[in-house]
Amino acid sequence: MATPQLFSSFKYSDSLTVLSISFCTAIVCEAISWLLIYRTTSYKSLRSSIDKAAKKLETMKTESSSAKLAKKSKTKKIDRVESSLKESSRDLSLFKFKSGAVVALVLFVVFGLLNSLFEGKVVAKLPFKPFGIVMKMSHRGLQGDDPTDCSMAFLYFLCSISIRTNLQKFLGFAPPRGAGAGLFPMPDPKTN
Repeated sequence: MATPQLFSSFKYSDSLTVLSISFCTAIVCEAISWLLIYRTTSYKSLRSSIDKAAKKLETMKTESSSAKLAKKSKTKKIDRVESSLKESSRDLSLFKFKSGAVVALVLFVVFGLLNSLFEGKVVAKLPFKPFGIVMKMSHRGLQGDDPTDCSMAFLYFLCSISIRTNLQKFLGFAPPRGAGAGLFPMPDPKTN
């Protein structure tokens, strides 16, 4: 692998290697997601229906709050739009599920590769002493008692979360505004 030799002369070579591999993995995962999801017409139609329903729901709620009239028909329309939005969000989550397995496989393979490359090696120093469970995650697989030592697993985890989320926003693949529910939405208090 050429990446470890590329950064070997730098003081922070291991950290930069993990960061660059994390960035490359995020690009590969988003490319897979684009091939399997984002370029399809069914995804585009689902996304547009979620955007339209979210905008419609927002305008209906602002109109009903400004009018201060509690009409049953208006409430029923809002409930209908909300249920349509929840249904579309659930369908979108199920649609994304198929590429999730492929992306998980890629991440699993890359994590195994990185784990074998950096086993027992300190890749970074934390500027603080972590507490409890964070220290167990950041010090995973390392020898010694220095709590500021950071393992590859912790650094890769932090990099993957931040890079992939920002890359999705940059490429325009972030979930639509109204699609926050996902597969397991919060229970509706109105139905109880």
